[in-house]
Amino acid sequence: MERTDRDTVNTLKADTKDALDEAKHRVKAGGEKVNRAVQGDEMPLGDRVASHVKEAGHEMKAGIDKAKRETRDEGI
Repeated sequence: MERTDRDTVNTLKADTKDALDEAKHRVKAGGEKVNRAVQGDEMPLGDRVASHVKEAGHEMKAGIDKAKRETRDEGI
């Protein structure tokens, strides 16, 4: 099946959205890591655990956005 110009535009729009979402999630994950580094031992254990979970969640969401983009691009 051939791609039309409309399909190409829609793919570019979706790829751009997913790339921006991926970057947003990676920045948030990095922010959690920096926050833990800055607070160090002053950060309560429960807060550190929650921060690690948030970081992992952001990394997972970033990976999903990247996978969606790569899967979509395989059709080109």
